Amino acid sequence: MAPGLSLVTKRILSALFYGLSSMLIVIVNKLVLTSYGFPSFQVLGLGQVVSGIVVLYLAKLFRLISFPDLSVDTVWKVWPLPLIYISNLIFGLGGTKKLSLPMFTVLRRFSILFTMIAEYYILSVRASRFVQFTVYLMILGAMIAASDDLSFDLSGYTFILLNDLTTAANGVYTKQKLEAKSLGKYGLLYYNSLIMVLPIFVLTVSSGELAQAMMFKDWLDPVFLIQFLLSCFMGFVLNYSIILCTLYNSALTTTIVGVLKNLLVTYLGMFLGGDYVYSATNFIGINISVLGSIMYTYVTFRQRPTSSPITNVVKEDTELGQHSAMTFQRSTKAI
Repeated sequence: MAPGLSLVTKRILSALFYGLSSMLIVIVNKLVLTSYGFPSFQVLGLGQVVSGIVVLYLAKLFRLISFPDLSVDTVWKVWPLPLIYISNLIFGLGGTKKLSLPMFTVLRRFSILFTMIAEYYILSVRASRFVQFTVYLMILGAMIAASDDLSFDLSGYTFILLNDLTTAANGVYTKQKLEAKSLGKYGLLYYNSLIMVLPIFVLTVSSGELAQAMMFKDWLDPVFLIQFLLSCFMGFVLNYSIILCTLYNSALTTTIVGVLKNLLVTYLGMFLGGDYVYSATNFIGINISVLGSIMYTYVTFRQRPTSSPITNVVKEDTELGQHSAMTFQRSTKAI
């Protein structure tokens, strides 16, 4: 981000960038996987990983950004983030395919609870009592909604809860790696994808999903093709926005922003995809969870950052080179 911006402005802009990116990719993924019936969320995930590698490699090749070259030491520095990142991607796409958007977004609230717990044990960051109350309110709403979900799908629920766990782990460990200042935000993005691209390719081949995807009937449909490519490219944009938001905020704030963008997705999803089944109890639970999200946002963005790790991470952003960061930012404005 531009060096003249205040820390508060960077916090807000990075959060908005992440929220918009997260909202767009959920909608596009839903259109590809459910509306068009694309058979493989694994292949879609592979496309998102490959697009991230290509964009970052070209950006480094043309000296728009910089990050360390590949080495055994680099792998150890980034580990276990690649495994967490790929698991998070696959479970999230699986949940998107199996569940209606309203239930997908409501069950994603559990990621906030898991992140709050992980921050306490891994980063020694304790949430205030009011923050804890708002998180518990979101969870209560999610449980009420789930108790009367007329479109219940066990595999979908399993996918999304595993997605919540890996989201929490991804946010906390990303924060930890950024504070170490060894790879930088671009290095984390690049090596997360590069290290796991071969395993996920083997998975798609061995499971037969790559063959199913190759036989998909709508490859010649230009509208579907645009949406598929947009989904692949938005995967990189989303990961970049996650890194930025975690850089200037806490892992918990990044997670809550991801949930807050679902305020729109939740209600839009009742009409998008055609797989939401209305019930009064379910609808009430969804709204309770939404209320908790709004309350959390209010208290979180009124707080000033008090811990030194945030300041240290911001310094690392400057060390990457202000010119490179600004140039890359301009190149991604069209995203």
